[in-house]
Amino acid sequence: MDHTSFLLLYKSMVYPHLEYANSVWCPYQKRDITEIEKVQKRPTKLIISLKNMSYIDRLSRLKLPTFKYRRLRGDMVEVFKITHDLYDPDVSLNLAYHSGTITRGNKYKLINHRFHYDLRKYYFSAHIVNIWNCLPNRVVDVNSVNAFKARLDRFWMDQDVKFNFTADLTGTGDR
Repeated sequence: MDHTSFLLLYKSMVYPHLEYANSVWCPYQKRDITEIEKVQKRPTKLIISLKNMSYIDRLSRLKLPTFKYRRLRGDMVEVFKITHDLYDPDVSLNLAYHSGTITRGNKYKLINHRFHYDLRKYYFSAHIVNIWNCLPNRVVDVNSVNAFKARLDRFWMDQDVKFNFTADLTGTGDR
C-alpha cells in the first residue's frame, strides 16, 4: 500500500472513531494512552517501505501526529472557542480567568485550581489549564478558529509529542 492511499483511508476510517468526543473521554493513564496509540502503530507497519522503521520514524515520515498530540490540539481548539464566546454561554463550560497582572502566558489566562482527589484533576476544565496558559498572546489573540489552529500548529511545530506519545509538551508541566 502506498503512503497516500494509506493516509486517505486511515484518516477517513479510523480518526473519526477515536476522536469522537475526546475532550469528554480523554485518557490520562499511560496504559490507556499506549493502547490507543497501538491502534495507529499496527496499521503504519502495513506500508512495506516503513515496516522496519520505529513507530516515531514512521509517524514522522507519514507526517501523522500521535493521538495524544491530536487530543491536546483538539482540547486547545475547544478552549479557544470557550474563551472567545463561540459557544452559547448558557450551555458552555465556565472557566475561571486569572484577573491579576499577567507576566507570562496570554491575556485569556485561566486559574489553575488544586484538587484533593486525582479523578478531578483529569477533568477537561482542569487538565487544559497549564497547556493553555503557556500559549503566548500571538497564538490565542486571533478572530477565527482557523487562524488559531494555524498559529497553534506553527507554535507547536517542533514539539516531541507530535510524533512521540511518551513525550510531554515542553514547558507546560503536561500530565
